[in-house]
Amino acid sequence: MPPAMVVKAATAALGVLALWGAAQFLISLKEYRFVGSGTTATNTITVSGEGEVFAVPDLATFSLTVREEAKEVKDAQKTATEKGNKIIAALKAAGVDEKDIKTTSYNVNPKYEWYEAVCTELRCPPGRQEMVGFEVWQTVEVKVRDTEKAGDILSQVGGLGVSDISGLSFTIDDEDALKTDAREQAIGDAEAKAKELAGQLGVELVRIVGFTEDAGGYMPYYKTARMEMAVAMDSSGAAAPELPVGENKIVSNVTITYEIR
Repeated sequence: MPPAMVVKAATAALGVLALWGAAQFLISLKEYRFVGSGTTATNTITVSGEGEVFAVPDLATFSLTVREEAKEVKDAQKTATEKGNKIIAALKAAGVDEKDIKTTSYNVNPKYEWYEAVCTELRCPPGRQEMVGFEVWQTVEVKVRDTEKAGDILSQVGGLGVSDISGLSFTIDDEDALKTDAREQAIGDAEAKAKELAGQLGVELVRIVGFTEDAGGYMPYYKTARMEMAVAMDSSGAAAPELPVGENKIVSNVTITYEIR
């Protein structure tokens, strides 16, 4: 190969090598800011923040039970079904949507009674257990979305043969937006504390390296329905009970760890 061609080939090779080296340098330069980002931060501060949001409940929930007894299971079921259907019809007529009326349990069980034997002068024979009939009960969970109607609805169903009303509570149907607001407040509270602490320590906040949240949920207003049952079961036409809903508190507690320098 002529010397001139050798020189050209060597020059081309050196050019390619130089371009490759430059490319590698640029790649390393771009990745430089990520160097060490996968390592555990050793200089850190940890702060906590709390956020609270208050909201008026928009959903009343309670359970009602119909319980019937009879010697024959079909008779107990028939009576319980008639009462249950009448109560469900009354709930719908009062504006409760069908999707907000849910049977949570339906039970049919034999009913027994214990009989003590009559003792004689010689001995006392053992007692005996006898089946005297059947017991049927159905429990229904009801959601009332117009909380102002909750007292009237309790009174209506109480006069239709309900055996028990329990678990009355006032809650918030959709809490996601409220939880988000509470979390934002908590994060802002923690960030303000972190900046204040960094200023007092004479350090800079670099980045967040840890985050946890304790969603305390909400503190609902609960009310027993036994007092309302006493009013509702009264056939003298007593006024419906007043059921103040109060306010629910949605709480978020966060803990944030910052790397410092």
